[in-house]
Formats: sequence, C-alpha cells, structure tokens
Amino acid sequence: MAEPEVSEKAQRLLKALVEHYIADGQPVASRRLADTSELSISPATIRNIIADLEERGFVRAPHTSAGRIPTPKGYRFFVDSLIQVEPLAEYDLKHLTRSLDPSLTAPELVESASGLLSEVTRMAGLVTIPKREQGLLRHVEFLSLSDNRVLAIMVLDDHEVQNRVIYTKETYTEVQLREAANFINHQFAGQVLDRVREKLISSMKNDRENMNSLMLATLEVVGQAFESEARDDFVVAGQDNLFELAPDQALEDIRELFKAFSLKGDILHLLDRCLDTQGVQLFIGQESGYELLEDCTVVTSPYQIDGVLVGVLGVIGPTRMAYERVIPIVDATARVLSAALESSRR
Repeated sequence: MAEPEVSEKAQRLLKALVEHYIADGQPVASRRLADTSELSISPATIRNIIADLEERGFVRAPHTSAGRIPTPKGYRFFVDSLIQVEPLAEYDLKHLTRSLDPSLTAPELVESASGLLSEVTRMAGLVTIPKREQGLLRHVEFLSLSDNRVLAIMVLDDHEVQNRVIYTKETYTEVQLREAANFINHQFAGQVLDRVREKLISSMKNDRENMNSLMLATLEVVGQAFESEARDDFVVAGQDNLFELAPDQALEDIRELFKAFSLKGDILHLLDRCLDTQGVQLFIGQESGYELLEDCTVVTSPYQIDGVLVGVLGVIGPTRMAYERVIPIVDATARVLSAALESSRR
C-alpha cells in the first residue's frame, strides 16, 4: 500500500526539526518546536504529529532522550520536498572559477577541485581521476624495448604525459615504430583517444589482407597502447574535517570510514554509479548500500568534457549536513571543473 501523504503541518514541523538539528546537533524536544513562533501549532498537536512522524520512520529518539532527531528517511524527505536549493552565490562561483585555472593539467585540476570541495564545505572532498580514453591525443612516440616490449609515450591535452609498456607478438624495428607513430600523429592528432583507437582498428580490420608492415605494426601497437583502462583512483582531501563535524559517539564510525578511504573499492563503485545520471545525486545513510557509510551522506555530481561524462566529484560528510549549502557547491564545482578541463584543451 502507498504511504499516506505527509500533512502540511507535519511537513512544517519536520522541516523545523531537521533545521534545528542541523544547526546544533542536539535532539529537538517538542517544547523547543512549540517555541518556534512561525509554526503556530499547539504543544499538544506538536506531540501528536511528532509521534506520528516517529511511527512512520521520519524521526527517532536517540537513547532515552526526550527529543527527536531525523532518520535517513526524514533527511530524504527534507531534501526532496521541504527545501529550495538556490544557485551558488556569484562571489563563491567566482572563487571556484579563479581556483580552477585552465592552465593546470587535468590531474592538477582534479586535485584542486578536491581541495576546494573540502575547504568550502569543511567535509571530505572526492574527485575521480578523468577517464584516460577521453583525453585528446596531441603526440605519440613508440620506443622499442627488449623481449617484444614497446614503450608508448603519449602527450594528452597539451599538458599530460603518460607512459605505457605494451607487449607485442612480433618484434618491430625502430623504423617501423617511428613510422607508425608518424602515421598516428599525422592522421589523428587532436582527436579523443578512444575515438582514435576505434577509427583506426575499424578501418584496418576491414582491409587486413592489403596491410603492409607499417599498418600491421600500427594496428597491434596502437590497439594495445590506446585500449580503455578502468579508472582505478580518486583524489580525496579533508578527511580530518569529519572528526570535527562528527559527534563524539560517532568517532569510531569515522575511523572505520578512513579504512574505507584506504580500501577505495567500495567508494569508487559508489561514485561510478553516479556516471549514469546527470546532475547532483545524494546517498543518505543506508542508500549507499555500504555499511561504513550508514552514518554519512555522499553528495555527488558528474563532470564532463565536451559533453562526455568523464568523472565524478562530491563530498562525504555526516547525515547532519547543511544540504541547502552543500548541494549547490557540489553542482557548481562540477560545472566549473568541466569548463576548466574543456578550456585547457584549447
């Protein structure tokens, strides 16, 4: 059966309770809500509504306290239905834009964005490393190593140099590798890496019988050098902020969260889920699906380059966070980082 709607009075009361709790972290008693003049609800009615909200799972009583605090369900309703998120103030937006300088390399921009998120929100800032295959190829060189190995040296987006050792079935001469690199640089410089590989392999496979030694070498070497790699890392900043924000009884949970940062796998999996959807996403408490994040909220937004989603950024903090402030910060940072990465290519 569908859950009954939350009445207007209950919504106003829940909104006030969540805002009080976010402000000072103390369980909110009915008496305090009754003193909130703008509610204009009698103490008896407040007690009845609070009891109903508790029964429906929006609030709970911690320990033996007479006050109530929001549950993840209560926070979710608060975020989805009770607040109006405003765009980031012009001053803050200019600060983000100045800090994310397009002259920086992609890794430097990612690190700066993570630090900015931590600095502005006082939480832990997270930014995944951009997908390598979305970088623009500027130049490539292939150097012969021993035992059928080739060193691929790629310059991406004018700034970033990446090296990769690949293993080939055949032994190629320096001349063959130099000709293969010259061919790639002439035909594909300035194009996105995964599109280079796709175009090259597709065209060559259609005419394999007529390939000369240059084309054979190019197909094998480039096929491995440009193949997609799983993104396996993210940049995190401001973990210590979580100790300052968490109540004393949650310190052990925060220490456990630090273990999650060191393991990274679960958090990366959670962030990867955000690449399928545009805009800001929130995982409140158990919504993340990970036990270590049950007392936390993760606020994320994907960032893009030329319309292609290449990574995710966000913050991790306690469920008791200033959602109206944090959401626009994450949203704006994703947009500014996208613009900076795009500008760095031009």
